[in-house]
Amino acid sequence: MPAAILSAGRRGGGPEVSDAVSRPTLEAVAARAGVSRATVSRVVNGGDGVRAPLAERVRRAVEELGYVPNQAARSLVTRRHDAVAVVVAEPETRVFADPFFALQLRGISKELTAHDSQLVLLLTEGRADHTRVARYLAGGHVDGALVFSLHLDDPLPALIRDAGVPTVFGGRPHTSTDTGAPDPGVVYVDCDNRGGARAAVRHLLDLGRRRVAHLTGPLDQTSAVDRLDGYRDAVAEVPGAHDPRLVVEGDFTPAGGERAMRELLRRRPDVDAVFAANDLTALGALRVLRQTGRRVPEDVAVAGFDDMAPVAEQTDPPLTTVRQDIEGMGRLMSRLLLEGLSGGRDGERTTAGTPGARDEGVILPTTLIRRASA
Repeated sequence: MPAAILSAGRRGGGPEVSDAVSRPTLEAVAARAGVSRATVSRVVNGGDGVRAPLAERVRRAVEELGYVPNQAARSLVTRRHDAVAVVVAEPETRVFADPFFALQLRGISKELTAHDSQLVLLLTEGRADHTRVARYLAGGHVDGALVFSLHLDDPLPALIRDAGVPTVFGGRPHTSTDTGAPDPGVVYVDCDNRGGARAAVRHLLDLGRRRVAHLTGPLDQTSAVDRLDGYRDAVAEVPGAHDPRLVVEGDFTPAGGERAMRELLRRRPDVDAVFAANDLTALGALRVLRQTGRRVPEDVAVAGFDDMAPVAEQTDPPLTTVRQDIEGMGRLMSRLLLEGLSGGRDGERTTAGTPGARDEGVILPTTLIRRASA
């Protein structure tokens, strides 16, 4: 282990730490393993062409000496930084208050850690932040980027594309065409937002509810639009269930859920079921229903989306909701990016360095979890 050398150089003074630090070098590892410096460099930097017995001797010498590669020098050889930027297009007050982001970041962190790669978190709140993030990414500090929570007309995708950084998106990105499909070459991971919403609303209708409302997420995000479409799919199947007054826009937060629920009760005080676009919106709706003397589920049945345990299992009553694998989504985003950086599962790479075309648009399934609220 490296150790500081202590010196009593000053008369009458205590020991002082010198500048000299014993730190094993590449040459020391080569000498211990009995190989050339170039051989050690290839093994340490993950190169090919070293016979297994020699590679094992080098790895044993690295462990015995406690050698730590110089990251800057290693990057020159491998052209890799072993770091990935995670770009969240939300202010920090939202990111650190919403358990959705904590779960997704945990999945990302687990996967990157398993591949000995570092996570660099970048948050954006305004145009100045977009410029800062784009400049950082273009500066070659990271191998790739994971980007999520994008809003309509967000400049980040174009800025990242111009920076030439391999990227995987969390959530279906907005399209620049009228086909509804993301632009060619865009790799993303999402859940079946539309199908999950459709299942939740059908469940409420199957309970005999006929005035089923929807408190949406922000409609400048594709997940909120897809869940609204799923709601519309389901109510269209039941004659008389469609009423535009039953749709109120929220913002995926408890406060937004409260505001939307109060507006809904002003429009349709006879509402008998609510599908909230996420669990936090449902949490706000439940507060208002309780404050206005409405029983759940007797008077108004409530369903959410996400199934975040800190929320869904602790509401009163426990929340019926649509489960998506939030942590698994984060892990899969990381895996797709890392596979793309190393050539992809089938050796294909797009010009941006992301996985081949068959990996584009991975949609994860959702499951309706029934609890006491509906």
